[in-house]
Amino acid sequence: MRRLVARIFWAVSRWKLVTEPAPTRPTVLIGAPHTSNWDFVLMLGIAWRLGMDFRWLGKKSLFAGWRGPIMRGLGGIPVDRADASRVVDEVVARIKGGEVFGLVVTPDGTRGGNTHWKSGFYRIARDADMPVTLGYVDRTTMTTGLGPTIELTGDVRGDMDRIRAFYADKAGFRPEKKVEPRLTAEDGAEP
Repeated sequence: MRRLVARIFWAVSRWKLVTEPAPTRPTVLIGAPHTSNWDFVLMLGIAWRLGMDFRWLGKKSLFAGWRGPIMRGLGGIPVDRADASRVVDEVVARIKGGEVFGLVVTPDGTRGGNTHWKSGFYRIARDADMPVTLGYVDRTTMTTGLGPTIELTGDVRGDMDRIRAFYADKAGFRPEKKVEPRLTAEDGAEP
């Protein structure tokens, strides 16, 4: 059913799906630049069209009341921003415990105002031994899709240089709110 909904969506959308094939194993899928809530709709459309089994992290307020069952049904995992490090440990524990799923993460936060990306995607990928797939939204070309899937090396600056190079020409849904892919760990701290 999800694939049918996705086919209809892409048939009528002004956006064009330009993508590499879905990864062959579970991955941490970065959704960036994340500059609008419409990014979520586009990432769902990509994942459903490609038949990817995934979960996604979202602020816990999205799961309040009647929205909770819908958000969980769409693969959502609520995040308490007051204790974000606990989320990384919980997701890694679920994966190491045998759950098999990809994880969509928007490391640049919601719609700008940040100077660095959040490092949770990097720590989850490294700790769970998962690759990172670079998903994108680019308003300037009206394209969206998946880019390459990369294995992180542990060299934070080198890994982020590859990620920065991919996203350099991607503008997001609202280009003025784009945040450059940069982790505070590149300044010498742990990710």
